[in-house]
Amino acid sequence: MGRRWRDGVGELVVEGDGESGGGDVIVPVEIARSYRARARGLLGRDRIGGAMLLTPAGSVHTFGMRMAIDVAYLDRRFRVISVRTMRPGRLGLPRVRSRHVLEAEAGVMAGWGVRVGARVTVRAEE
Repeated sequence: MGRRWRDGVGELVVEGDGESGGGDVIVPVEIARSYRARARGLLGRDRIGGAMLLTPAGSVHTFGMRMAIDVAYLDRRFRVISVRTMRPGRLGLPRVRSRHVLEAEAGVMAGWGVRVGARVTVRAEE
């Protein structure tokens, strides 16, 4: 829980059921830990193959983005406390308990089973 992340890649594991009715869902994830990586985020991209974890983070914006995104706010135990879809040019409201934010292309998180109360795990490649 007190892990110090580095910028890089890994796997996002969404515990529980996805639309497939199976168990855990595993998705590639980019980890943005440094100020520079978090500030850049998904800016200038037309798509992302998987998700991006911004850590630490309590809110996001979509100014300068080319696509709508799903945003999941996570608490310190990586439990989902809120999920929103944001169009480009929006400012997300800060979530007081949020310690991490997941971003992905709009519409994909529901299929992964990312919803309020779901728990996720991030496995970073060393």
